[in-house]
Amino acid sequence: MARQRRIHEKPVVYRRAGATGELALTARSRAAIRSGSVEKGDPIAAAELAGLLALKRTHELLPHCHPIPVTGSSVEVRPTRSGVKVRAEVEALWRTGVEMEALVAVSVALLTVWDMVKYLEKDGHGGYPATRIHHIRVVEKLKQGVGTDA
Repeated sequence: MARQRRIHEKPVVYRRAGATGELALTARSRAAIRSGSVEKGDPIAAAELAGLLALKRTHELLPHCHPIPVTGSSVEVRPTRSGVKVRAEVEALWRTGVEMEALVAVSVALLTVWDMVKYLEKDGHGGYPATRIHHIRVVEKLKQGVGTDA
């Protein structure tokens, strides 16, 4: 039997989580991102928005996650020497943590960049030998009591 964890007796507290991840890209894709010449538009801006939208829908993607009233969030995508790096932060006053929301934001942001440059990443056989999503992880988790039990 599948079920969500019961959280109704847990106190409402301030929670924050941060997550990061990386996408390795070819030099061709990195150059296109830096020069603003990606055919589909700006993958940095698109990925940041996609990450924000995705984190709010985490409970629709992961069956055991509760809907969380997010009180603040950010997604930053920045080019690196090997591709792009994403950092997401999520805050809430709630009964359960926001780590999954941060991880979903990072994952979707990275996938958005890949989708936008995949035409530049493909080899002669249509594969992606150099493209890799890696090092997705939670890098920050904070839980502070706020003296409320709403």
